[in-house]
Amino acid sequence: MSIKNFSLSGLPDLSSLEVKRREYIFSIMKNIFEKYGFSPLETPAIEKRETLMGNYGSEADKLVYQILKSGDFLSKQDKENLLKFDYKTIASLISDKALRYDLTIPFARYVSKNQSDIAFPFKRYQMQKVWRADRPQKGRLREFTQCDADIIGSDSLWLESDLLKIYDEVFRNLGLEGLVLKVNNRKLLEGLFISLSANFSFSEFCIFLDKIEKKGKDVFLNFLKNNGVDKKNITIFNSLLNKSISIENFDTEFLNIIDINNSLIEDGKKEISDLFLKIKVIKSLNVEFDFSLARGLDYYTGMIFEIKCNKVDIGSIGGGGRYDNLTSLFGNNVGSGVGISFGIERIIICLDELNLFPNDLDCLLDVLFVNLGKDEAFLSQEYIDKLRSDGVKCELFPDNLKLKKQMSYANKIGVMYTALVGEEEIKTKKITLKNMINGTQESITLQDLIKKLKK
Repeated sequence: MSIKNFSLSGLPDLSSLEVKRREYIFSIMKNIFEKYGFSPLETPAIEKRETLMGNYGSEADKLVYQILKSGDFLSKQDKENLLKFDYKTIASLISDKALRYDLTIPFARYVSKNQSDIAFPFKRYQMQKVWRADRPQKGRLREFTQCDADIIGSDSLWLESDLLKIYDEVFRNLGLEGLVLKVNNRKLLEGLFISLSANFSFSEFCIFLDKIEKKGKDVFLNFLKNNGVDKKNITIFNSLLNKSISIENFDTEFLNIIDINNSLIEDGKKEISDLFLKIKVIKSLNVEFDFSLARGLDYYTGMIFEIKCNKVDIGSIGGGGRYDNLTSLFGNNVGSGVGISFGIERIIICLDELNLFPNDLDCLLDVLFVNLGKDEAFLSQEYIDKLRSDGVKCELFPDNLKLKKQMSYANKIGVMYTALVGEEEIKTKKITLKNMINGTQESITLQDLIKKLKK
């Protein structure tokens, strides 16, 4: 008889080990965020539909989970007329709420609403789930956790510098090495786009630029060619995509390729050069200028960045950038902001494949006391209460089953030690302690056991 699967793909259940792995990463991030002056913040899982739709770009809008209006909403609609509309119009009529797509737009809404109570620049970190109606695959889920750090209320590049140092410190503490930090600037991209006098939008330009990583540069170059961009400009873009431009010689090497000048290009170049000077202290991240980096979301306006782990084929494990006037969407403009995000699920895959998680994360208990009978169980429970008061994770097996079954349970839950308190142990006031990893046994007092486990 087949068992029906009641789970939805891309919305995973989390085992105790998976939860512990997340908590391990969160604890490292939390300590570093707060060391850099960030405060925690949480926003609701559900936002007004109008808060989210139209603020990410046409491609991202398709991935927003929209929620039907409550009650008999169709009774108020002309059903025959409803079917004449396109799906976007229908959605706007039958949905008024949506699941959070990211943490940045809700953050901007919060800041706009509460600006009178906030001291600027305002620094917050947020660790919460987001939802995207995407096709599930390795490292890409429909429900996943983002960890963001944002600063709003200043356009200083020192903010970008601090955020990239946070990336550096978090990944060093997690033991991840060989990471590549890719950097670009949307002003640079927009300045080059304006020079094309193109018949397509800047958003479309960025979308096709973003496709280079998966589909190759020809997809982007053919897009330009098919939309009437002249050969000279196509040659410039081809050169930018072919050449590796070093951080140290960015100004010189970029000028050797680009002979187009406008204020956006100049501002973009200057910001990249200034940021490179500010992050020279970062040693564990390989910093690269990457012209193909576009960060498809519409709200980015300045510096953009992305982090990848070359040792694991998983795509980016973090990204972010500068956004201007985002809070103006909600009525109150408090100025420029910048933020970074960590992709927890992908980071977990990297740590797992590279064996970087601490070995004791999957250890639920330090000690399991086996149950050898009524009197033995009472004494064992006395020991357990004292061990717990000293911070030792321990429990008594609840049933007086065969020793083999109790040991089998201990192995399954990954306990480090089992403790036996039988007739002999009651007489000697000692505990027989078995190491479940190497099989050795010793007779030990309760006090010595506490010292051993705390060590």
